[in-house]
Amino acid sequence: MRLICGPETFDLCGADEAQRVILYGQRRAEGEASAGDAARHEILRRHLDPAPRAWDMLSLALAVITADFAGLRNQSPDGWTRDFELDVAVGDPDFWNHQAAELEAALAFLTTDRWRLQFHTGGLLLPSQRELVRPNEDCVVLISGGLDSLVGAIDLTATGRRPFAISQTVRGDAEKQLEFAASIGGGLNHLQLNHNVCVPGADESSQRARSLIFICYGVLAATTLHSYHNGEAVPLYVCENGFIGINPPLTGSRLGSLSTRTAHPEFLGRLQRVLEAADLRVSIINPYANKTKGEMLRNCVDQTLLNAMAVRSTSCGRFQRFNYRQCGRCVPCQVRRAAFMTWGEQDTTGYVYQDLGRNDSDYAGFDDVRSVAMALAAVAADGLDSWLGGALSYPMIENRTTLKAMVQQGLDELKALHLAYGVR
Repeated sequence: MRLICGPETFDLCGADEAQRVILYGQRRAEGEASAGDAARHEILRRHLDPAPRAWDMLSLALAVITADFAGLRNQSPDGWTRDFELDVAVGDPDFWNHQAAELEAALAFLTTDRWRLQFHTGGLLLPSQRELVRPNEDCVVLISGGLDSLVGAIDLTATGRRPFAISQTVRGDAEKQLEFAASIGGGLNHLQLNHNVCVPGADESSQRARSLIFICYGVLAATTLHSYHNGEAVPLYVCENGFIGINPPLTGSRLGSLSTRTAHPEFLGRLQRVLEAADLRVSIINPYANKTKGEMLRNCVDQTLLNAMAVRSTSCGRFQRFNYRQCGRCVPCQVRRAAFMTWGEQDTTGYVYQDLGRNDSDYAGFDDVRSVAMALAAVAADGLDSWLGGALSYPMIENRTTLKAMVQQGLDELKALHLAYGVR
């Protein structure tokens, strides 16, 4: 699938058969796609001044997530892997074409698709603004509405940091993002951005590329800070528990289709190399890469605030499908429920499927519950190393012994959950 991505003024010869994507504007014809108009308006409204290459990264991320929406996996030859060819208009095409191979590898790891990138002149440049705002915060933190990002923001403020909170607006979580940002540290400076992708036809539901747009929002925000413009490096905190970060495939069938890689060290490491090549002084940090979700909750610096807000967070991978209720049986929900048990606090979330021990297709017989049970059985029978296989063998992973111990702790938390509900 080929997509031509740029502002309305961008034109590319010989692209008649490609999908046209209007970046930072509205589509003009029924067959076109569009993305980024709302984000551009909000950045201008806030009078922010991002670095040009950070803006180029956002253009790429918008093109990628539009492709992720437009390319239906069930129409690919194997029912999953897609081929994308993206032509993207940017401000500095020579630099980005030199980074194309690194970016293609990072995207392939993130989405398990094949990507070919070509960059062109003609990218949208932000207009000069009379009154620039350069926030005085000392770091950036991503707030998704999830439990891990909630813990991360609480810990940062409780230990003296002043984070600029960045969110990707998601239906069902936008109000939670506002609530969390307003409640932490006396109220955080908060920027909500929406990619507002619009594609002709049906949307692909897997959306493995969504983490790229979120991180690129964070990179862009980091380059607007006063400290960045003074020549300092800015930490960008992507807070995710290590078990989900590594997300080892529970069974052989989950190698590609059901294992996301949002905060995997391999993906974040490859993205960091691109930032360094671009001379963007932004350091991507996951302070919980060696911690399970249960450990994050138990060790949170402000237990009172966490107790008041944790149940309001979202973890479910099927949240929108269940009318903005958490299902209780998907892998993220099981990890969440196990974490509450490790924490020792009551989980009053109100899951659609509460009793995991019921042996039918909705509960213990459901694929995700069964997959966790099979993983626990495999580790008990053959040992952790055999079950892990090559999950920790990626080049960007250095602390394999520490991560292996963390994965074991994560499995122990899930085992306690299954024992509590009598899952067999």
